[in-house]
Amino acid sequence: LLEILIRIFCDKLTETLRKGMPRRYVGREEDLPTLRGQLDVNRQFTVHAVNPSRLACRFDILSEDTPLNRIMKAAVVHLFRLSRRSANQKRLRELAFVYADIADVPVPALRWDEVIIDRTNRSWRELFAMARLFLHDRYQTTTGGTGEGTAMLFEMNALFEEYVGRLIARALAGTGLTVSLQGGRLFCLSAQDSERGLFQTRPDILIRRDGSVTHVIDTKWKRISSRIDDPKQGVSQADVYQMMAYAQLYHAPRLTLLYPHHPGLGAEDAVHARHRITGHATILETASIDVANSEKVLDRIRQLLIGDDEMVEAAG
Repeated sequence: LLEILIRIFCDKLTETLRKGMPRRYVGREEDLPTLRGQLDVNRQFTVHAVNPSRLACRFDILSEDTPLNRIMKAAVVHLFRLSRRSANQKRLRELAFVYADIADVPVPALRWDEVIIDRTNRSWRELFAMARLFLHDRYQTTTGGTGEGTAMLFEMNALFEEYVGRLIARALAGTGLTVSLQGGRLFCLSAQDSERGLFQTRPDILIRRDGSVTHVIDTKWKRISSRIDDPKQGVSQADVYQMMAYAQLYHAPRLTLLYPHHPGLGAEDAVHARHRITGHATILETASIDVANSEKVLDRIRQLLIGDDEMVEAAG
């Protein structure tokens, strides 16, 4: 988890730095041969009373060596010590080079109270919060409370589709069937005045034998119900229309809407319903796969896809 958070931090910091490093005016006091800014009268007539060739100047300069940038540099250095992934270490070295001119300040001496997030640097708000968590070692916690943190969210539709697709490819290896993920790409329509296709389709999983599509599977991260509760099992009408389009375009004898299994559907994952598309010999079925039960998962997928004589015959 830490390596993932480091990668996210590096990506965000790199993207934000492309817009420029934040700067602010800081006060300086220097003894110069010519006046710059204001004359520090007290220091001029005490330190330089006998040497009027030097002027005690007090002025402001626009500097990148600010408390915010010092905190960012400290976070980069700290994460470089923690990371064990070469890709993250490479990114952190590149970021350390960007911050080479920023002063090195120990973590206990960082001035968090001097950082002001306003409209001029609001894009740094999230990075500032992440740096605080990293430098205070609070990036991973299972405790409750009102503290801020980083939450990780996954696009479950995409994750379920990718997971099931890879399992099916492994389960059908050596069977004479080939598996394509996000393949097909046939168009539903073609422009009347040209050959340009419109509304391209990308079925989640296509199974072929000898180059012909025998099975189209579309994964859905949704909770369906048993047939006792609902004759349609909660299957969306739009999903059925989608599968009918696949039947028309890919001429597959078997279509499957594949859902995650849950106890309400029974003890084991299985095909729960089969329907014949009106006017076609194509079979549309709803099935579920138990992603929480990894025991013999490949055998269960083989049984689900090519387990009975009827489906073997449909597959050729």
